[in-house]
Amino acid sequence: MPQPFVDLTRLLLPVACPCGEPDVRWCGRCAERFAGPPVRTEHGAGRLDRLDGVPPLPVWALTAYTGPVRDVVVHWKDRGRADLDLLLTGALRRAARDVASWSLPALGAGGPFLFPPDDSAARAGGASRAGRRSFAGPAGSRGGPAEAVLAVVPVPTAGPARRRRARDPVRALAAAVARGLVDGGAPARSAPVLRRRATRDQVGLGARARGRNLASAVRAVRRLDGCVCMLVDDVVTSGATLAASEQALESAGADVLGAIVLAATPSPSDGPGRATTC
Repeated sequence: MPQPFVDLTRLLLPVACPCGEPDVRWCGRCAERFAGPPVRTEHGAGRLDRLDGVPPLPVWALTAYTGPVRDVVVHWKDRGRADLDLLLTGALRRAARDVASWSLPALGAGGPFLFPPDDSAARAGGASRAGRRSFAGPAGSRGGPAEAVLAVVPVPTAGPARRRRARDPVRALAAAVARGLVDGGAPARSAPVLRRRATRDQVGLGARARGRNLASAVRAVRRLDGCVCMLVDDVVTSGATLAASEQALESAGADVLGAIVLAATPSPSDGPGRATTC
């Protein structure tokens, strides 16, 4: 495009990185913050501690939810910057590719986890809650074959927020994660099977208040017996939203391997050596 037209377009439709750098949708510095390998961050999300002997849900994040990262995510979710989809979905697709090898044992020959090829209920035998981290459990199905594939489940957005944004950005992340898992050799597909009723905004609430706010607010739309799921969200803070989603999926008969998020809010206990790569 000739430079005069470029200049006119920028005048009529100005664009800037959320950090303030003009004339780019995102700058190199902000993009770099989402370029690192995914790291395990569940240690900082206290609400993921189930207190039942099962280890906390593994959670991978690309970066810390601070400074420019917060600016990018807020602009993307709540200020109409759908043009940032390309940056964030691309980053999470790469992260999922790295996590794929960790999830593959759940999909091995004779593995228990099956995702239904249509909207009917899954009919495969699932693993017990206590054994889910080791992927142990009997296999088997009846009534025809099912496709062994990870169900990539976006954490649900409440209706009012979805209508205000005129879209559900976390679903875009889930679709990217499914593609990344496939890139890494793990069969997967997006499965938006959770719904969330309207609750008070989580912003500004402490860990306990977040948990109470989400109690019984998330549910699965159908039975998911024998399915294995990977949750996806944009940010993890206390872990209350992921915990509620995990509980809803398990109540529907599914098994949850872990979660992948863009960013994690640092906890006061964060320090060198706490995060581990996949």
